[in-house]
Amino acid sequence: MASRQRLNITNGDSAAGTMSEAGVEGKIIAWRDVLHEGPVDASLSLEELSKQRARFIAGNNWDDFSHVSGDFTERDRVIRHLDYFDEVVLWFEDDLYDQLQLIQLLDFFSRGKAAEKKVSVIVVDGYIPPLSVAELKKLEAHRARVTPEQLDLARRAWRAFGSKDPSSIESVLEQPTSALPYLARALTRHLEEFPSTVNGLSRSEREALTAIQDGYFNPVAAFLEVARKQESIFLGDLVFYSYLERLSGTEDALLTLKDGSPVIAPSSTTRGFVESELVLTPLGRDVLAGKRDWQTINKKVRWLGGVEIKPGTEGWRWNPDERRLTYRRAGAAQAPKPGATETAKPRSARKAKPRSARKAKPARTAKSTRKPKSTPKSKSARKPKSTAKRKSARKKRK
Repeated sequence: MASRQRLNITNGDSAAGTMSEAGVEGKIIAWRDVLHEGPVDASLSLEELSKQRARFIAGNNWDDFSHVSGDFTERDRVIRHLDYFDEVVLWFEDDLYDQLQLIQLLDFFSRGKAAEKKVSVIVVDGYIPPLSVAELKKLEAHRARVTPEQLDLARRAWRAFGSKDPSSIESVLEQPTSALPYLARALTRHLEEFPSTVNGLSRSEREALTAIQDGYFNPVAAFLEVARKQESIFLGDLVFYSYLERLSGTEDALLTLKDGSPVIAPSSTTRGFVESELVLTPLGRDVLAGKRDWQTINKKVRWLGGVEIKPGTEGWRWNPDERRLTYRRAGAAQAPKPGATETAKPRSARKAKPRSARKAKPARTAKSTRKPKSTPKSKSARKPKSTAKRKSARKKRK
């Protein structure tokens, strides 16, 4: 009779490589999906959702469709056929990219035949790639069995994240979330990506424009400056560059290249792109100052989880003062006050305990992209990635 082994699942290729080099026991697979960007319908089966995600990733030129869909198909096949494994260990980090992958997997292992499998979870407050062999071995030896409380919270959070009503996420945050210590902070960061009531910009868009305004003219410099401001870095470079493209264009651009041409996000980091210079347009300065509303100017749709954010005055908005969502009806919006600006607000009290109370860790650097093998996140040792991380879209296609 063939002996069984352990299945280890982590966020991307960088983390998987580090674990393999450290001699972590069992098969290791990378999940590789930048779930915080693009449509996620939590009502779909694993395979149907993988197809939806592959189409989105390929549509953004973050990876080739045949490659990413093949990668997802193999990944899904492995966790659908678990007879060969006597234990599944989930290795993830504390940021938004990882926490969404974690709740997706915990939701999967809470139902059907998968619920019969022994599942353990390891969550790192920081990055997996920089950890030493000794640190990884210690985590491996002290891995904790997943609890019913964790499974229940993950189910509710995954359902809320992938629903059409983002206020259901706030409902999850109003209940205890200590079973998954980093989830509340991650989901709050997700909500900050909804258009602001101040100027229609998401937090990432506002921070990108602010970085350029402050003199970080190079795309890589702007990316690293935005990453520096995150409580926990989750964004890969390719995704960030797609934000720059969305804010640019031939009409009503908030930023352009120095010669006035629109920003076109690369499918992989190129010397010409990273050495280019970005400038804000007068319109960009007005929007950043709160004198104009980006959602009434922007013509591009964006998906955040189960929510389709369409241009216009109507839709879900993030109120940075109250730190909660509000639904703005068409025609009911108040014009932004001249000179109004949105400044960084203290993190929500619902979030995980203050960083000062958390174990100190090495400073993180932006996740570089290392082109995800199949999507862009690649948390490269928390080194800014230069390609989708292999944390999918290079964060993590870690």
